Amino acid sequence: MSDPRGPRVALVSRIFAPEAAAATFRLAALVRGLVARGAEVEVLTARAPAGLQTPEEDRLPGVRVRRAPVLRDATGYVRGYLPYLSFDLPAAARLLLTPRPDVVVVEPPPTTGAVVRVVTGLRSLVGGRIPYVYYAADVWSDASESVGAPGVVVSVLRALEKFALRGARDVVAVSQGVAERVRELGADPVTVVRNGIDTEVFTPHGPSPADAPTGPFLVYAGTASEWQGAEVFAEAMRLVLAQVPGARLVMLGQGSSWPALTRLAGTVPPGTIELRPLVPPEEAAAWQRAAAGALVSIKPGLGYDFAYPTKVLAALACGTPVVYAGPGPARADLSEHDLGEAVDYDVPAVADAMVRALLAQPTGAERERLAGWVVEHRSLARTGAEAAQVVLRLAD
Repeated sequence: MSDPRGPRVALVSRIFAPEAAAATFRLAALVRGLVARGAEVEVLTARAPAGLQTPEEDRLPGVRVRRAPVLRDATGYVRGYLPYLSFDLPAAARLLLTPRPDVVVVEPPPTTGAVVRVVTGLRSLVGGRIPYVYYAADVWSDASESVGAPGVVVSVLRALEKFALRGARDVVAVSQGVAERVRELGADPVTVVRNGIDTEVFTPHGPSPADAPTGPFLVYAGTASEWQGAEVFAEAMRLVLAQVPGARLVMLGQGSSWPALTRLAGTVPPGTIELRPLVPPEEAAAWQRAAAGALVSIKPGLGYDFAYPTKVLAALACGTPVVYAGPGPARADLSEHDLGEAVDYDVPAVADAMVRALLAQPTGAERERLAGWVVEHRSLARTGAEAAQVVLRLAD
């Protein structure tokens, strides 16, 4: 008699909904795609930060989300050797004890990928092989090297990354650039599934924040770490104020750049740069739809020049044009489809683009056009379905 249950999938990730991050949106879409195709999904993740602790199972019917305590850095992010270890070691035990999955999906860092390779290898000794899919959003060892990590740290991280990539039955890469690099590290096969955004949450229709600035303002929403270099926007505000008195910049998020951003906020008139903590996706969407423009950046030369930040898609889905600073494939979309403006990672150039965004308030029709482009080309429903197909091929 055949087994009536659907494929059983385990997802192992230190970050998951309701934390607002690119990985959250990507993984939630994958889970929805899996459930829509009859899979039973169990998510092994970390306890959400204080203030974001909501029963995510209510948002993802048919999914069991199992959370465990984890160390977080000063900004509330699971980042750094001890925080990774605080997730990875318990995750190993949890994956050993969870009901036997047909396939496992693992999100970086590479330490988590290495744990999954070891545990699935052990469990494969009895009952047959358990394959896993590595979801590569970027190349961690390259990024570590680019920010000046000690050579021994880079070497160990690269060895772990190769170990995790080479053990995967498939690697899902979010861009061609990432795909090419992980192939160089030994990944095979590699399937490209580009990032998307939830166009039911991020939409031009809905409320605006009650405490939003009264005049036109710009918003930066999401993680601000060294490779994003969001400081360029804070530094540009002094030049922006000279042309648009009373201009405002609202920054929502967390990350290693937050102390520098706090310092820069103190160099301009009070209220010019408003720093707010990370907020749930629905609240982030409200801020973005109310803004005159959304700011996104990649600092060049740090190993992320091929990245396509999900912040771009979140803003456009809300009907908000993007001011983009730095390299990357998003520049082509912004220019070819008239979705905003892309400039070099340079304070004067960024300031000029910010001024243009503040002075050119998008019309309702323009907001609908921007959102429509995302729905057609980069919705999470589409990308989640593509990623789910990759995973379920291995569950057969």
